[in-house]
Amino acid sequence: MNQIGLQDLFAEERDRSRRAGVKDDDLPFFTAPAGATAAVLLVHGFSATPWEMRPLASALGERGFACLAVCLPGHGTAPEDLAGRRWEEWLETVVRGHDLLAGCFARVYGAGLSTGTLLLLALARQRRPAGLVLLSPYLRLRHRLAPFAGWLRYLKPYQERPLSDEEATHYYRRRPLAGVHQINRLLRELGPRLAEITLPVLAIHGEGDQTIDIESGRMLIERLGGTIKVYERLGPEAPHVLTSEENPFRGAVFDLVGKFLGELESQRCPLESSQ
Repeated sequence: MNQIGLQDLFAEERDRSRRAGVKDDDLPFFTAPAGATAAVLLVHGFSATPWEMRPLASALGERGFACLAVCLPGHGTAPEDLAGRRWEEWLETVVRGHDLLAGCFARVYGAGLSTGTLLLLALARQRRPAGLVLLSPYLRLRHRLAPFAGWLRYLKPYQERPLSDEEATHYYRRRPLAGVHQINRLLRELGPRLAEITLPVLAIHGEGDQTIDIESGRMLIERLGGTIKVYERLGPEAPHVLTSEENPFRGAVFDLVGKFLGELESQRCPLESSQ
């Protein structure tokens, strides 16, 4: 498949999200600098949209990487829509995005944020990306009641959180506990199988993260079966959403990601050219 064919298939992906009610700013997006031979699949976090991955896509584009950001089902529409979704639906979208890129580019990497990292790890059990970038990965959420979301969803269907008016255009103020239950289901599926995942991985946490237990994220990385595992922890000023303007280390995050993927590319290309 050439990039024109990919654009056609990507248009179908955008139309699928648009029909679901996703606003233009939050639709899936695809960017490709001229001559790109490698691509990065971008996966946003829970109750967010592809919008939060745009700054990373811009930084990766400057380094020659094409980027496809998918929109997970139930996101960018309404909290009630998300409440009726299952993690398996999210994974289907991630797999479909990977396969779109794999049909056009020599190598496909993955970069995810928060729950997006879990879906990329689940993807790695079905496909073989060339490497993964995990921003704010985790095995546990910080809220003490998160493990009980399965039955709490019947008592309190939604969790309210304060957001600015601008943030509320791209994130949900009301997060469905049914969705947190799906995250718990995904973690139960993924946790015992982490050692089977042997891809090169870069993981980054911020010590100011108020959403996840970052120590559980460090444990996740330790349990992965690969030999190339790079772990970085930023200071207490770094929030959960490492791609946001609120992160004073955002530039450093993008540099770490770009250098990691660039090094993987430099290791692969000479081998391929000699064959």
